[in-house]
Amino acid sequence: MSKRNSQEAKRVARERLRAEREKEAKKAKMRRQLGVAGAVVAALAVMGGIGFAVTKMLEDEYWDAAAKKDLVAPANTSGKDGLTVLLGDKDAPKTLELYEDPRCPGCAGFEQNAGAELKKGMTEGKYNVEFYGANFLDNRIGGDGSKNAMSALGAALNVSPDAFMAFKAAMYSDEFHPDEGGDPFGDDDYLIKIGDSVPELKGNKQFAKDVRDGTFDRWGLEQAKIFNERNIGSTPTLRYDGKPIIDESTQSIPSNPEALKTAIDKAIKD
Repeated sequence: MSKRNSQEAKRVARERLRAEREKEAKKAKMRRQLGVAGAVVAALAVMGGIGFAVTKMLEDEYWDAAAKKDLVAPANTSGKDGLTVLLGDKDAPKTLELYEDPRCPGCAGFEQNAGAELKKGMTEGKYNVEFYGANFLDNRIGGDGSKNAMSALGAALNVSPDAFMAFKAAMYSDEFHPDEGGDPFGDDDYLIKIGDSVPELKGNKQFAKDVRDGTFDRWGLEQAKIFNERNIGSTPTLRYDGKPIIDESTQSIPSNPEALKTAIDKAIKD
């Protein structure tokens, strides 16, 4: 598929999806305003079910096509097909692995509470971090926000690793991260709005173009496969040498800076 055709396909698919979602939103508003009951409610519920099915079909159609596009890896990647995202000093003595799904509320909590501590260890040169995305929540709760956000993360990484980390932090922030059932990440304009909160991405025409064109759609899909291939199971997951880094008191990923520092120090010294 040519670049022009790929861009047009994404534009058309997105417009169709947006139209369906706007139609469903109008129906929901009408139901609230009219307070209809009984048979009318049942009839609208059927209509809503049809609308959801159409939206799901369009999403599947778009991402099935994206999976067949030529793989374009962002700059600042390495490894086979550019699927390795190494953050921090490449010569750091230890390498951690971080697995996150963009729509995951637990990932948002981890980033908000302990993300700065993880970054601090990278800045100090204690370790670097390989990032891997996931998109299983799209299948679990519907929508395509995780897949679309992974593509946008690729667009940010294409600008610079610092832009990637800042965009990821903004995406998981309390200001921008959605409730688990919501799917604003499926909207390119919303992702570009998040990018505008990052100095390096604010008004960046190439970033916005790559988000809208889906330049890194296929890359995001391929990167997310690693999560499944390694049987990680849940997000967020932080690992060292193939073993999860956990807070021993909770048997889960550390949720505050002190616990994270203690768990990482123990893992990389053992």
